[in-house]
Amino acid sequence: MSKRALQKYLGDLKKKELEEQILDLYLRFPLVKEYYDFVFNPKEDKLIQDAKTRISNEYFPLKRKRPKARRSVAQKFIKHFNKLGVESHLVADVMLYNIEVAQSFSINRNVPDAFYKSMANSFKEAVQFISVNGLLPDFKERIVKIYTITQEQEWLFEDEFSRALDIID
Repeated sequence: MSKRALQKYLGDLKKKELEEQILDLYLRFPLVKEYYDFVFNPKEDKLIQDAKTRISNEYFPLKRKRPKARRSVAQKFIKHFNKLGVESHLVADVMLYNIEVAQSFSINRNVPDAFYKSMANSFKEAVQFISVNGLLPDFKERIVKIYTITQEQEWLFEDEFSRALDIID
């Protein structure tokens, strides 16, 4: 169904019928329920804290022996937060937190090249997101600190980290 056809269909419904359809969607689809729960009671701090806990658990697990160190976990949270409409400064905080935890993880470990490439992509995306949303004054110090640590730890793909910083200069 096209957007135009949907608009026509919804326009033809009476208010009571429309309310019933929305309630039906709310009850049937968990994503719709989650969206409305967030819209009417946006516990953003709780969502962000949960995301940070899970991201941290990827690198420093509490219940298993081996860390999984998957970038995808953070990426799913970031994508989900953007869909829900979480404030951009909170999304930026999660983006940078993911890289900071990864840096702590990599200090005394032998990580594969793909790890560094993945973190370079995360760094680039975070810097772009922060720049586009006009949050640079709030996050510049953290961005520079992350970059400095990548240089001190001699991370691979240094040039990609440097190019990402060109955005903020």
